[in-house]
Amino acid sequence: MINKAILLVGGKGTRLAELTKNTPKPMLKVAGAPVTQHQIARAQAAGITEIVLATSYLAEVFEPYFGDGSKFGISIKYAIEEQPLGTGGAIANAAKCLKLAGDESVFIFNGDVLSGHDLKAQAEFHESKGADVTLHLVRVEDARAYGCVPLDVDGKVLEFLEKMDQPKVNTINAGCYIFNKSVIEQISPDAIVSVERQTFPDLLARKGALYGYIDDSYWIDMGTPESYIKASRDLILNSEISPATRGVRGGALIASDAGIDATAVISDGSVIESGAVIGARCQIKGSIVSTGVSIGADSIIDNCYIAPNVSIASNEKIFAKIISN
Repeated sequence: MINKAILLVGGKGTRLAELTKNTPKPMLKVAGAPVTQHQIARAQAAGITEIVLATSYLAEVFEPYFGDGSKFGISIKYAIEEQPLGTGGAIANAAKCLKLAGDESVFIFNGDVLSGHDLKAQAEFHESKGADVTLHLVRVEDARAYGCVPLDVDGKVLEFLEKMDQPKVNTINAGCYIFNKSVIEQISPDAIVSVERQTFPDLLARKGALYGYIDDSYWIDMGTPESYIKASRDLILNSEISPATRGVRGGALIASDAGIDATAVISDGSVIESGAVIGARCQIKGSIVSTGVSIGADSIIDNCYIAPNVSIASNEKIFAKIISN
């Protein structure tokens, strides 16, 4: 049983720059809770009892929210990178906060990803194969935007392929790994190291036991505003993906103190946060309406993110946009 994990939450989220000037991407709210909270809830549900948040950008916002983890049913520690260390360096730095015994295994979660895959099954696969590292892989319809990971019949990784116009396979790296302690110990905790470009290829070159576990459950990389909004909508419409999704009613998540006119329609996985006011006959579809937002009568907001305290006039029609101050 794997009961320890590292969550990589140090990225700046440059593709979400409109949303991450004051909030690191892992702390953006998805379906009413920060991305990191969803990941912690899934880890805790899978039997993980201790997790380290590997922080860098705006590191100071995590601990006031999560504390020691007691209110989330898990022990939380913090490893701060003074300078970005890459995925490998971040893992090695964070591992110093864990007391790993022997060749104990540890889960590694990418802070940009939400997944509904079976963590316990991935752990069982890792142990049954005697793997050094096990990657969670997903199959996608169009793999041209991704690097691909072909496997042999036993699930062992054959190579890592860069993006190509005609991919050989459709299995891609989904951003959740299991590392044995012995692999982590080979990574410098003080150097910039990429596990994707250095650690994994080096392990392959040494004939290490690098395996891929395929699970095609829900998975999304929240690297763009569009995918961020989609993730929130998906978790509300499929609340079983994350134990942290709570309070959904009628296909939407509406704060108890939001002011919603009786003639307004809130649908398609929308979130209406605390203090928001929605005017008469408005239609809010698949959108995130943040704290303190005011939307005038007869407006349509479809597939949008509305930042805190924004005011929108009556009769506006806004589709697939980020609206900020």
